Amino acid sequence: MRGMNALTMVRGFDRIRLSQEGERAMRTMLKVNMSTETANELARQGRLGTVIKSILDDLKPEAAYFTDDNGERTGFIFFDLADASQIPAVAEPWFLTLNARVSFRPAMNAEDLAKAVPGIDRAVKKYAGRA
Repeated sequence: MRGMNALTMVRGFDRIRLSQEGERAMRTMLKVNMSTETANELARQGRLGTVIKSILDDLKPEAAYFTDDNGERTGFIFFDLADASQIPAVAEPWFLTLNARVSFRPAMNAEDLAKAVPGIDRAVKKYAGRA
């Protein structure tokens, strides 16, 4: 996205950039591993759900799923990352309220993968069989 001429729309701290071609920002998967101790304390106080809902309301993700990962409460949250400068604004609420570990990864849906097929085909033609 560096060097892209983009228009910016602001929704809370969640910015979505649209290029002149109308392309959206990069879909990103945020993995949040919550501190068991901190999450347990918030649960005992009856505040765990409220805290998570507040963070998600600000982020406005496309989707959010929760499960365990290595014995920790974990969220997999999919949202549009307009710019790398957004990373602290997205991560800090999780750090500050849940003492969480976070990681960011680019992600594709089925439509994105379909658009990627020509690039995959070019790579296969150029690099397949070369070792």
